[in-house]
Amino acid sequence: MLSAVDIHRRILSREVTSEEVAREHLERIRELDSRLNAFLEVTGELALDAAREVDRRLARGEELGPLAGVPVAVKDNISVPGAGATCASRILKGYKPIYGATVHERMSAAGLPCLGKTNMDEFAMGSSTEHSAFGPTSNPWDLERVPGGSSGGSAAAVAAGMAPLALGSDTGGSVRQPAALCGIVGLKPTYGAVSRYGLIAFASSLDQIGPMARTARDCALLFDIIRGRDARDSTSVEYPGRAATADLESNLDGLRIGVPEEMMGEGIESETRASVEAAVRRLEGLGARVGVARLPHLKYAIATYYVVACAEASSNLARYDGIRYGHRTARDQDLASLFTHTRGEGFNPEVKRRIILGTYVLSSGYYDAYYAKAQKVRTLIRQDFSQAYADFDVLAGPVSPTPAFRKGEKSEDPLAMYLADICTLSANLAGIPALSLPCGFSARGLPVGLQLMGRPFSESVLFNVAHRLEGELALGGRHPGL
Repeated sequence: MLSAVDIHRRILSREVTSEEVAREHLERIRELDSRLNAFLEVTGELALDAAREVDRRLARGEELGPLAGVPVAVKDNISVPGAGATCASRILKGYKPIYGATVHERMSAAGLPCLGKTNMDEFAMGSSTEHSAFGPTSNPWDLERVPGGSSGGSAAAVAAGMAPLALGSDTGGSVRQPAALCGIVGLKPTYGAVSRYGLIAFASSLDQIGPMARTARDCALLFDIIRGRDARDSTSVEYPGRAATADLESNLDGLRIGVPEEMMGEGIESETRASVEAAVRRLEGLGARVGVARLPHLKYAIATYYVVACAEASSNLARYDGIRYGHRTARDQDLASLFTHTRGEGFNPEVKRRIILGTYVLSSGYYDAYYAKAQKVRTLIRQDFSQAYADFDVLAGPVSPTPAFRKGEKSEDPLAMYLADICTLSANLAGIPALSLPCGFSARGLPVGLQLMGRPFSESVLFNVAHRLEGELALGGRHPGL
């Protein structure tokens, strides 16, 4: 499979047109997606129209951006004009937003055609893409296993060669965990680095849109396109860091890498731990200095996350009431039954569970005991990272405790499913950037991901480490045998 950079070079050299590239990927989607269910909607005409415009601009001699003509897949909670945005939920079935997300506007301006909208856990609540109203997505490396979640459709599409690039959203690991389980690169940016305008909210203080690709360079280039302040999102900022690609080729001499001991202990499968440790040794061989880091409050991250995230979800999802837009029950004898039946019919059990949990922790008498206390612990977790970065430039550890698990294996045990995100949640609580890249394979041939976490707005450092390690490990030649 060609990288996005290689595809772009071939378009610039006139070896192939952007339209031909789009058609080839649309054909691959037609061939494979009946087995993967990675796409909820394929926007073929939108993609071809955008690709033809890139070809016209090239013919006119216009200067094109670094990924112009390379198609992209977009998670179905990100608004794209002319396409649906269901969040993989019955409650939004048939909904088409009348505006586009800022990230889509920026990709369109840069000449990236949109191939379609990808499957996900409903409202981004899940770690396996099994919680979709429109069926689960399969992992391209093993169709009986999950691709991770909630951005599983985007990860599967990139891993299977149906799209060179994709966007996902990451609230507690939803870009990084599926990237790890599908053997691709995925970034959760610093909170505020990417506009959330047009992203259908799950938990507003945690959500971030992130790029997914087959290589660190491709991922960095896509991040540079979508990042930056947006007046329509008051939480976004003028990006103060360097361009993500600025330091890709820099050597790692003297870079301080810390391995949090709390991420390498109980619950981490031995094969995963071995792959991560081997990757860290490779980084040491590239000149980095490696030591043990401490994140003492990490053990409280899951409890803290599920209080904060569910509370925000309870508030954000209150708008789906059968009155404004989306599904409306036919059994609405009065206002109370309208609300009850609409939400009962529209939401899946996992979404209902989180709404109930969030409503409970925000209710009178419980707010201080749960929500206020969780916010205090969140501050302690953020302080742990700040203290660790006094001694280290980058923290490294696993993304997921295990490689991809079988479909249905954790569906009946919500706690086991929640534990799949044990290594990723803390980066969202702290608002720091975190990246997943492939670092090895299990004995069953399943990808294992390494997580790199940095100071706020240090994405260029993470991409530098990822790019150098990519070249050292040389795993790019292995692809799913579809």
